[in-house]
Amino acid sequence: MVTCTGCALLCEDIDAVVENNRIKETRNACRRGSAKFRGCKNRLISSVNKKQTDIDAAIKRASEILKTAKSPMLFGWSNSTCEAQAKGIQAAKKLNATIDDTSSFCQGILIEKVLQKKFRTCSLEEIRNQADVLVYWGSDAQDSEPRHLSRFSYFPRGEARQRGYEEDRTAIAIDVRESNTAKICKGHFYRIPLKGDRDFILALSDALSGKVPAYDTKRILELANILKKAEFGVIFAGIGLTYSIKDELDILVALADRLPNFHILPMVGHYNMRGFNEILFKETGFVNRVKFDGKAVHDNKYAIVEALRQKAIDALLVVGSDPLSSLPHPVLPHLAAIPVICIDPCVTLTSKIATVTIPAAVSGVESGGSAVRMDGRVIELSKVVENNYLSDTEILARIMEGA
Repeated sequence: MVTCTGCALLCEDIDAVVENNRIKETRNACRRGSAKFRGCKNRLISSVNKKQTDIDAAIKRASEILKTAKSPMLFGWSNSTCEAQAKGIQAAKKLNATIDDTSSFCQGILIEKVLQKKFRTCSLEEIRNQADVLVYWGSDAQDSEPRHLSRFSYFPRGEARQRGYEEDRTAIAIDVRESNTAKICKGHFYRIPLKGDRDFILALSDALSGKVPAYDTKRILELANILKKAEFGVIFAGIGLTYSIKDELDILVALADRLPNFHILPMVGHYNMRGFNEILFKETGFVNRVKFDGKAVHDNKYAIVEALRQKAIDALLVVGSDPLSSLPHPVLPHLAAIPVICIDPCVTLTSKIATVTIPAAVSGVESGGSAVRMDGRVIELSKVVENNYLSDTEILARIMEGA
């Protein structure tokens, strides 16, 4: 059995059939996991200034760029092992650099609340064994984490839920559209307007407090009644919810306080986003957006988007991410104007504009390590096939030797 890094579920029950040092077939993996095990369609090669070179020359040039930069940023990390993330934080300290990750513009603020113990949370095993009411809020797990419902939440027979979804579990979807997950929820789909989560939460809070909700009275009261009767409830908070109330997360905290039998679990996408957040939080008290300058300083201006907008960085090291594919267009000119070092197994949009590219082993396939599942459990990753690629941890160590 091997572990899949297709998403933050980190499924450990995957059979990989290896022939001639190649993965011929996988069993139990979902479509995302199968694609991950198939590897890159286009493998990254070592290059400097878009000219192919050997890996030693690429690493040497990366070291020179970081050593001479006045305000470097180290970014990415959500698709890297815990070992690489720890090495990256050490590098940021040595360089007096800024460090940020992809959670900076998605689930980081919610994970931070969990690590600060503002919410009750739980493990995926507890959900499988005990949960009777499951709320998918701004999350289409059926598409983003394809085995979530089948392995951990709605469909399995659990220790306290032997009759499964037919009688023992109620699934609810709250979203702006009827997603594939919502279609499974047997009439318990609550459509809300775009950015309507705040008003919905406040109306639901009123209903739970015995007040008449401000709108959609009948449906809100119906939902409140289901939630109040839950023995073990879970709100799976997706990125749709997080984006909608990112400046008012306290209203979600207040809602959770009115539901003593409920737990909140951030629906993390990238396989080790939570790993980076936890390691940096233990080191600094923050999950992202940190500048090291003798001490760790946290500020929104250290987010990659804001740093590029303000032209505050003069070099960028990217590990396990493709920022060019997701950042807003107005900040891209500065990204293209500074030296970019890209460490990745595959060709990406970011690698195509990078000054230096360094190919890495695929974690969980060509190299081992560890990662943190979406619920906080540490999962070991195994090496499945042999190869000559360095792991992202090894590459970072060699870069910092010369920086």
